[in-house]
Amino acid sequence: MKIHRKYFLVLVFFLPVFAGWSQFDPNTICRVENGKIYFKIDLKWTSVQKKELTRLFDLDSVLLAGVFSGKTEISVKDANWVVVKLNDHLVELSKVIKPMQVRPPAAHDVFMVDDRWMKAAAGEAERESVDYGVNRFTRFSVFLYRDGVARFFLPGHKEAKHVFLSGSFNSWSTEQTPVHACDSGWVVTLKLRPGKYSYKYILDGTWSQDPFNKLREDDTNGGYNSVLYCYNHIFRLQGYGSAHQVILAGSFNNWNEKELKMVLIKGTWLLPMYLREGTHAYKFIVDKVWTTDPDNKLKRPDGAGNFNSVIGIGDSILFRLEGFPDAKNIVLAGSFNAWNTGELFMERVPDGWQLYYMLGPGNYEYKFIVDGKWMTDPANPNTTGSGETQNSFLALKSNYVFRLDKYPDAKQVSVAGSFNDWNADNFIMVKKGGRWIFPVFLKPGKYTYKFRVDGKWILDPGNELWENNEYGTGNSVLWIEP
Repeated sequence: MKIHRKYFLVLVFFLPVFAGWSQFDPNTICRVENGKIYFKIDLKWTSVQKKELTRLFDLDSVLLAGVFSGKTEISVKDANWVVVKLNDHLVELSKVIKPMQVRPPAAHDVFMVDDRWMKAAAGEAERESVDYGVNRFTRFSVFLYRDGVARFFLPGHKEAKHVFLSGSFNSWSTEQTPVHACDSGWVVTLKLRPGKYSYKYILDGTWSQDPFNKLREDDTNGGYNSVLYCYNHIFRLQGYGSAHQVILAGSFNNWNEKELKMVLIKGTWLLPMYLREGTHAYKFIVDKVWTTDPDNKLKRPDGAGNFNSVIGIGDSILFRLEGFPDAKNIVLAGSFNAWNTGELFMERVPDGWQLYYMLGPGNYEYKFIVDGKWMTDPANPNTTGSGETQNSFLALKSNYVFRLDKYPDAKQVSVAGSFNDWNADNFIMVKKGGRWIFPVFLKPGKYTYKFRVDGKWILDPGNELWENNEYGTGNSVLWIEP
């Protein structure tokens, strides 16, 4: 016998069409309790009602025939049912629920995932999906953010009875965040981390963009979502109060000379914005003249004979290279600074060379350049690629480790998937204690992957979750929680 929640829902919708069922309550017909399933059956039910009960709950006709004939014990399809008389016309039918027999998933199986989990994962991924962001509100008061608390204000709409705020910060819930009426509109405060968020207001059931927000993006349903950023940094430039225009440009916006216009307030040029964790180089363009930040002592070469101001957001990590006492210059270059060979000069220390650098969570590739010669990090066993294209690999704040047992004698094992464009030469696994491992940082969501063992692709034998692919060979499936 199969018991499905949908049968209860169908039963409710069918109630009005069955004569004599006006008092029918599905909650009193069937219940599950203490490892057993119970049915309360009225012996006065008509043949039509018996047939509908069979259809809705998938009860065997032989079983029901035994109940209505007065049997107290009935065996059907390896299931033992017990019938207990409650009164003259009511009986209770019950059986022990057997544990499900778990089998390996088949190619056409459908896996159900909690929609709230999916939305939460998408929201967390969106929060850090951009390198920077600046708000574009037409009224200053409609959104304020300070010390991790965001204040949303929707002016007007006094005729509305109920207003809710829905967005990526609450998994697009329609009732979780009510907005409260005030003298001039509606207001609500939320605790939010720095980053990007999309949202809408719901006014008496009608979805609406924020009319005072110019930033928007396609909601994939024929409309738009409003977009905002919770700031974590303010750029300031003092001493240029007479300048006509000041623009901020940096590595975060590809040195765009027109985009980020600063605002003059009481003699100081200001621009609050969101910056993703990491190290960022920048300059101010004062009336078309490029200048470093006079209040920031941290400056680094730009690789072209000039200097940039530099700020870091997040955690500092230490890059070290032991030895090489006779080297004149050692430079660090990697994916985190666009492989700039003239920027990150390492500092000589008694036992080698070192450099502190700020990075946000993520996967990075890097190398050292010792007096013009490129080399991987001898202290880091994790690499990508091979030969001249081989780089050291760093997973900062790794949240997952790929592991493969049973192949201790393999010569080379790699992992490839949707997270690295299925590049089998990219993530080369390291053998440790007879097990192949590779740590990575992955954003929340679903990923597909496989291992390649000495040139042969295999599913992950330690992961029962997989799905079919266009080749009919299947891919392992991995879910990263928010």
